[in-house]
Amino acid sequence: MVSARLRKDSPIIVVGAGVFGLSSALHLSQAGYNDITVLDKQPYADNAYSTADGADAASADFNKVMRMSYGEEIEYQRLAFEGLKTWNAWNDEIQSSKPEHLPHGLKPTDLIWNNCGFLRMSIDGQLSAFEHVTLANMLREGLRQTQYVIGDPEDEKRAKSNFREGEWEKKSDPFGHENQGKKLVGVFDSTAGFVEASKACIWAMHLCRRNGVRFVLGEKYGQVSSFIKDASGKTAGIRTISGAEYRSDLLILAAGGWTPSLFPTVSPLLETTAGSVVYFQLPPKAQAPDLWTKFSPENFPVFAYGGWSKGHGIGGFPRTEDGIVKIGYRGVKYTNYEDIKDPVTGKNHRISIPKTRYWPQPYDPAITKQAVDAIKEVVNEAMPELTAIGITGCRNCWYIDSIDNGFLVDRVPNDDGMLVCSGGSGHGFKFLPILGREVVKIVESPEAKNAYGRLWKWRTKEDGPKNGLEQGEAGPRNWKKQTMATKEDWQFRENPSR
Repeated sequence: MVSARLRKDSPIIVVGAGVFGLSSALHLSQAGYNDITVLDKQPYADNAYSTADGADAASADFNKVMRMSYGEEIEYQRLAFEGLKTWNAWNDEIQSSKPEHLPHGLKPTDLIWNNCGFLRMSIDGQLSAFEHVTLANMLREGLRQTQYVIGDPEDEKRAKSNFREGEWEKKSDPFGHENQGKKLVGVFDSTAGFVEASKACIWAMHLCRRNGVRFVLGEKYGQVSSFIKDASGKTAGIRTISGAEYRSDLLILAAGGWTPSLFPTVSPLLETTAGSVVYFQLPPKAQAPDLWTKFSPENFPVFAYGGWSKGHGIGGFPRTEDGIVKIGYRGVKYTNYEDIKDPVTGKNHRISIPKTRYWPQPYDPAITKQAVDAIKEVVNEAMPELTAIGITGCRNCWYIDSIDNGFLVDRVPNDDGMLVCSGGSGHGFKFLPILGREVVKIVESPEAKNAYGRLWKWRTKEDGPKNGLEQGEAGPRNWKKQTMATKEDWQFRENPSR
């Protein structure tokens, strides 16, 4: 196995500078590996992971949900709680740094992790089975006191003493349902909130560079065109579109939504899908101080309106420091099938690939009318203050889903030279500080897998549902079968009042 030959000075290549690639490189460098090169087609050193300046990976974003609630998947719950320690340490280090010691895109006042809380709100009047299992697992782990069931007398009593005056009322009922005579049902997770995704990536890259990790970035120099194989068929490096070659004893493929198109062998396990996002740009603070106050992280939580997988699959965030309120739709995860040539075999495959604002060709972004209509319905009902503003921007966020929503971190069968590290399935970002710790264990002890190694192993599923992957191109989620929303669709024809 590679682990027997992998020395601390063995060349390691990481393809992808998103969450999975950065975390892997960071922890490998912390473990003493000193010849690590990360390649990515994005010029992240220049655009600072800004989606406005060309960044189009799922890891590049204003914000991502930090949640601890995982139902029966207690391994993810435990890992998320472990990661909190590092998120807090990173906040402290950034805020204690001098401006000149921080990388481009970060300043000492930045909080890359914000503990504003997460409201998991029911819209059918009762807690779901997922919530009951989550609460049971929190109790089992001695963490039940961090969760507040709205309407539960004991939890409400605790909330009154543990939150600032007036904070509980705002965080538990941000949509004013009580004043409308509507029943409040849900769970508030006081340990959760959001991370500022692009800024967190900037920081992780900075830590990697500080540890000696090299980055080769940009479309010309960082974009992989093919893999180098040795005489036995083992992966031994990569070629870029510039013609440069990089040799490796281990290649970690962590290319997010681009993973299947780079390596079609993985397509039975992973599929690239789009989540739909819209933005509401608040008027300047001086013109709308009440809106800036209401949607601030101090007063407004991250929320799931009926849960990501129930109802419309709607969730959202407090405003950014620039006054942008982001709301996402994951009720349908769209696919985009195209012809892809396998860079190893030369064979053609039909594979879902990203189609972003910038890639493969620049275009004016549009999301589906189905997504816009679902978001507008929730905004009309829950946040009518935003209807006069209307949707001011949108984005398709291209995730990489696995057959069971679990990650894939394992060597490719019959190829000890390549390890696939992917399958974030829309919930990977929170693990940026800690995922790589488990990657190192899998790299070094491929046969002695712990709970995460077993959970993230290379796997197949012959029958039954596969998280939508079984639908393929013929399924109803195919982007080419959708009606795309126009900018006229972004507007609210009638501004409802409470």
